[in-house]
Amino acid sequence: MAASWSPESWRSKPIVQVPDYPDAAALASVEEKLATFPPLVFYNEVARLREKLAETAAGRGFMFQGGDCAESFKEHGPDNISSYFRVFLQSALVMTFAGGLPIVKIGRIAGQFAKPRSSSVEKQDGVELPSYRGDIINGAEFTAEARIPDPQRMLQAYRQSAATLNFLRAFLQGGYASLENVHRWALGFLNGKPIEAKYDELADEIERTREILKAMGVDERNTRPLQTTDFYTSHEALLLPYEQALTRRDGLMESGHVFATSAHFLWVGDRTRQPDHAHIEYLRGIYNPIGLKCGPSLEPDGLMRLIDLLDPANEPGRLTLIGRFGSDKIEKHLPKLMRAVKREGRNVIWMCDPMHGNTITASTGEKTRPLGRVRDEIERFFDIAQAEGVHPGGVHLEMTGQNVTECTGGAAKIVDTDLSQRYETLCDPRLNAEQSLEIAFMVAERLKGLRAARTAPLAATASA
Repeated sequence: MAASWSPESWRSKPIVQVPDYPDAAALASVEEKLATFPPLVFYNEVARLREKLAETAAGRGFMFQGGDCAESFKEHGPDNISSYFRVFLQSALVMTFAGGLPIVKIGRIAGQFAKPRSSSVEKQDGVELPSYRGDIINGAEFTAEARIPDPQRMLQAYRQSAATLNFLRAFLQGGYASLENVHRWALGFLNGKPIEAKYDELADEIERTREILKAMGVDERNTRPLQTTDFYTSHEALLLPYEQALTRRDGLMESGHVFATSAHFLWVGDRTRQPDHAHIEYLRGIYNPIGLKCGPSLEPDGLMRLIDLLDPANEPGRLTLIGRFGSDKIEKHLPKLMRAVKREGRNVIWMCDPMHGNTITASTGEKTRPLGRVRDEIERFFDIAQAEGVHPGGVHLEMTGQNVTECTGGAAKIVDTDLSQRYETLCDPRLNAEQSLEIAFMVAERLKGLRAARTAPLAATASA
């Protein structure tokens, strides 16, 4: 690896889903500047995440990854970040206490600015322009000028990511994530809704547990897990000039590893996972834990080739396989992939992305995701994993803390004609806070059932 891989070796490979920058000198200047900037994340954080994911790969944890489909420069502000973080913490808490497994919390935030597109062009009213590829590349406005790729946007993405991380770290270190605040995480627009009552019931139970622990001398003052939590960031490693510029060799811990400092966890998408292409080349050499999106076009032989490239040493916690099939396709494709990976003894994590395979066009013209299909794919993911003797290791959601109307269904019974009320996404539809919590409670029930199934043989043995 050391002889054949370097942070820039991807440049000798074919590449797709990349912008055509009109000014190569300006791009090179931005890359040089970024290469001098401080890291956004640190080696010890990345190493800690790998340890947690190794436990998950062994069946002793569960990944919860969630956040915006694409972050926006215009919507960057404390209210948006804090509302997202509140619903993320609520959802993770639901899974932890109802599901009974440690939850590895990974946000799609502080770097999720680039988006792959199914078409390189977009048409409106007979006018054709290059597609919007995320704020790190070009603008969402439908004008020729906005759609020109601008490398200066990478500098703005870095600065916004740094500010977001600073804000989140202040939350975590300042006690916001303490269990004594579980009731304060509620979002105002959920007042009076059934999901709020369900969450409050759980929060009351947690508060009673805290009181018992406090009476025994265990409280936030002397027990770190009650004070705060570990939170990690992630995004799709799509814009490789940005990723390379923020790639560093560990100098403080003296491990010698090369790691991406743009996020703790990076993944490669279903459109860019060609084994001989640039994105796989870059990701195979970094130390970070990485994800691989697996869609309906991926066959077992192709998956095993990618696993050999990305995780040749078969290290637990290194590789997460993120299935994104669609509720109507998962039963055809996932079992054969799980069987092949299990047969080869690979120490991977299986995660379900129930969002991307369930995108449809509503009768009113907007892209949407019916919550029923999202739920159905998660249910089938758990069923298939249990049938194949595989640990269902995580769920990956596109979600927001805002009260948007982008996905249909749920307790609020959003229908197609409601979508236009608050349809604010720049790319793909996101679950709102209420829908996110609905999914969290559903996942928690499946985790609870998984725990019961695993403890039943032990109980039977003990009684015998």
